[in-house]
Amino acid sequence: MSSNVLYLSYDGMTDSLGQSQVLPYLKGLTKEGFKFHIISFEKPERFEKFRNEIQAICDENGIVWHPLTYTKNPPLLSTIYDVRRMRSLARSLHKTHDFKIIHCRSYLSAMVGLGMKRSFGTKFLFDMRGFWADERVEGNIWSLKNPVFKVVYNFFKKKEKDYFQNADYIVSLTHAGKKEITSWKGFEQLEYRIEVIPCCADLDKFNPEVITEEQKKEARATFNFSENDTILGYVGSIGTWYMLDEMLQFFKAYQLKNTSAKFLFISGENEKTIKERAIHFGVNPELIFVKSVLHSEVAKYISIFNVSVFFIIPTFSKTASSPTKQGELMAMGIPIYCNSGVGDTEWVVNEYNAGKVVTFSKETDFTKFDFSLDNFNIERTKVGAREFYGLKTGVSRYLKIYNFLTSKN
Repeated sequence: MSSNVLYLSYDGMTDSLGQSQVLPYLKGLTKEGFKFHIISFEKPERFEKFRNEIQAICDENGIVWHPLTYTKNPPLLSTIYDVRRMRSLARSLHKTHDFKIIHCRSYLSAMVGLGMKRSFGTKFLFDMRGFWADERVEGNIWSLKNPVFKVVYNFFKKKEKDYFQNADYIVSLTHAGKKEITSWKGFEQLEYRIEVIPCCADLDKFNPEVITEEQKKEARATFNFSENDTILGYVGSIGTWYMLDEMLQFFKAYQLKNTSAKFLFISGENEKTIKERAIHFGVNPELIFVKSVLHSEVAKYISIFNVSVFFIIPTFSKTASSPTKQGELMAMGIPIYCNSGVGDTEWVVNEYNAGKVVTFSKETDFTKFDFSLDNFNIERTKVGAREFYGLKTGVSRYLKIYNFLTSKN
């Protein structure tokens, strides 16, 4: 007999993260007998563009999708309004479908999930995704100098402890995040209720063996790259956390030692913005290339990278961060230059000989940096992708949690 699960997400399924970090897991779990309903909040422009594609995936896998329109303004009040709508719909659906598990992606959804547990006795799975309130502050989204945001921050830090204490199970993206939580006084007992599941990659798609030479030629031709060009690649959005300026300075120094180097961004970011920052740091903008592609095409373009880079601001909240791009790059056998102080990133790179780690300081000078990758081992890197970031591994860990929760009375 199948068990009904309600998946709550304030992120949209038409967002890239919904496509790469929600639906693939649920597709795998439906094959194990779980029946999903999803409530998500969709941004109108993305919903219009990708609605049919996402609906087809859901229909094909027996997933029932209940998309709600994301409300952007006014700040805070719009979020309260959206959470109330999520709560109302969740309770209404529960009357019909008698959900066994409420799977909550991040903190806002957890407000509804914990309420459902208290009202109906459903199992509350807190998929934390990171220290959300601290991310808002450290990302300069909430200023604690503003008394309103200070109240909101304190509210969610109190709710955070409430979630950890009352969740039937918790998912952390990183071992570093789990270690941090269990180091808090009174939270040591959570050791056995926290499962680490990083942002996984579909190794059937991110597999260099399925990318043909013709596809590689086509990808190179898009930018008029020659076979002799050395491509330093970046994947994903820049956003709040990625250190664009430092990556451009890194490329400038890299290009001095590798004169055939070009910097390719597979990203939806504005090309003009990236090139303007390149010029600011004395980088020839003609060596910068930017292209936005569907997630289904990302592997094709990664395949033409010779090396890759991503630098993330190393703050407290990033202790719990797992960059989606890391598993994808490792699966494709691409060497990684990254920085320390972010989740399990440094440990994984060193453990699986996947590249080189930079530790930033005031004295960091990339002109003196040793770019050599003598320790890189392509086969070991691919093993790391399979063992640590493989989608099948992620699904099996979720399945363990689901089976545990549905076996309890």
